[in-house]
Formats: sequence, structure tokens, C-alpha cells
Amino acid sequence: MNIMLFHSTYGLRPAVRAAADRLRAAGHEVWTPDLFDGRTFETVEEGLAFKDELGNDELLKRAILAAAPYSERGLVYAGFSLGAATAQTLALGDEKARGLLLLHGTSDLAENASVDELPVQLHVAEPDPFETDDWLSAWYLRMGRAGADVEVYRYAGAGHLYTDPDLDDYDAEAAEATWRTALGFLDSL
Repeated sequence: MNIMLFHSTYGLRPAVRAAADRLRAAGHEVWTPDLFDGRTFETVEEGLAFKDELGNDELLKRAILAAAPYSERGLVYAGFSLGAATAQTLALGDEKARGLLLLHGTSDLAENASVDELPVQLHVAEPDPFETDDWLSAWYLRMGRAGADVEVYRYAGAGHLYTDPDLDDYDAEAAEATWRTALGFLDSL
């Protein structure tokens, strides 16, 4: 599978590169574009401030430019938190998208969003301050109406970015369960 993997608001950190290596070891081709031009951040607040300074339009433009050379191959879009939101936006706009793997995040979608049975898998903490139960329920229904085939996996007690071993959110058991399930999902595409 060809996978475009987007980083979180922390930037392109070692955990993103390690995730890409894990996916490559499973036989996938993976790209990890750096949407923040080499900048990484120690806190969510710092990363969000930079993202806001950059602007949503510029962030999306950078993501589209990163994915464009590979989209003809039929990409699986994937991402962590903010990167998951970015991946979702691109996947819903790419008729050749093969799948969508969301780790720790989702995004709103246009009322007229439409896909043809796009396989989607979401992994998220429970509870998650950025992905509340009400939000996730509404998101799930909107994705279904758009035509996506959605699976949601919740991890009780895990922190928001629980797959990143360098953050306080890290939960080794939830991270391993996520990767096992995600690799199975990718193999099914």
C-alpha cells in the first residue's frame, strides 16, 4: 500500500518516523511530509500557535502539494491528530484514495462530502479532550452519510497522542493494540 502519513501539531517528530518505519517493515511504501518546515514543538499549545500563524489554507496547500505526486498510485491517507484531520480532508477529496487511517483525530466534513465506500479506521483515546463523545458520534454519522465504511476503536484511559513514546500521553498497551489493528486494516485494502 502507498501511504501518505501526516504529523501532528508537534511536527515531524521521531514517533512519526518510527511509525513510518513500522509501516515500511510491513511492506508498505510511506511518505512523511514535513508540513512545518522542520519545526517541532514541545507542547500542543506551541504547535497550535504555529499552525494558526501558518494558517489552515497554507497547511492544506502544503499537504496537497506533498500528496499530488503520488495520488495517481491510489494513496491511503493517514495521520496523527492534526495530521489525521489533514489526511481526512485529502482522502475525501481524492477519488483515487484507497483508505483513510486516522490516529487520534478527525475533522469536520462538508455537508456534500461523498465517497464510494472509502474504508476508514479511527483510533482514539477514551475519553479524549479533542475528540469528545458527542463529536465522535456526529462525525461517525456524517462519515456514514458521505459513503465511508468506518471502524472506530477507542482506548480507555489512554492519553490523546498515546502512540508517541516521547509524550506523557503514551500508553504502550494501547499503542501496540492500535498498530496491530491498523496493520490488519492496511493489509485488507
